[in-house]
Amino acid sequence: MMTLQKIRAVIVEDEAAAREVLKNYLSKYCPQVEIVGEAQNIKEAVPLLHEVLPQLVFLDVEMPFGNAFDVLEACKDLQFEAIFVTAFSEYSLKALNQSAAYYLLKPISIEELVVAVNKVHQHILNHEIFDRNKIIVENFRETKTEKQQVILPTLEGFEVVKMEEIVRLRGNGNFTDLYLSNGSKKMVCRFLKHFSDILPFPFLRVHKSHIINVNFVKSYNKGGYIMLNDGAEIEISPTYKEEFLRNFK
Repeated sequence: MMTLQKIRAVIVEDEAAAREVLKNYLSKYCPQVEIVGEAQNIKEAVPLLHEVLPQLVFLDVEMPFGNAFDVLEACKDLQFEAIFVTAFSEYSLKALNQSAAYYLLKPISIEELVVAVNKVHQHILNHEIFDRNKIIVENFRETKTEKQQVILPTLEGFEVVKMEEIVRLRGNGNFTDLYLSNGSKKMVCRFLKHFSDILPFPFLRVHKSHIINVNFVKSYNKGGYIMLNDGAEIEISPTYKEEFLRNFK
């Protein structure tokens, strides 16, 4: 019988009760995870991570003396997967979603925990090393939205683009076609709604199948069409027309 390869993991969480709950869930439902350390704040977390060199860190977003992004910044010389654990915060969730990060909302769902751990485990087994943490930190620190980066899950792996490079997005069944300012097109393994939820202005949904970057609008036709700088003619639905026009007054 093959021995299950264990994931060396650390829990960084300021609440003792929350740490115990997570440990119990992992013990019962995620046998491939071995907890090799715990920390309750950033002061404990940073030296611990450098000492034990985990493959996976369960990282509370808000903690005393700093937050999860401070931990990543201080450990940018290390390579590990992170699963963020957070109470609902729209700003934090957008930053994590844009970076294709794994996160769990409190209270933790066992089903979602198992899914996240299995995905991370697969990445580790396949040696799919991707410096997601660096991009998460850069996005969190970047105050100009257009300079922030989006990680795009594709059939081949991941690609990273800056928001300012995205001209428009078109729903394509279970996928989204993303058109860039250099003329290229990416097919992304996400529904269009995913991008509608995470992309801030200047991105606007103008149709059930289309999201556009208003910075690339060339003209508007009262017949119900928007012309973009790349030559694309996008239909605008009556539902979204008023919001679109409001941005050009």
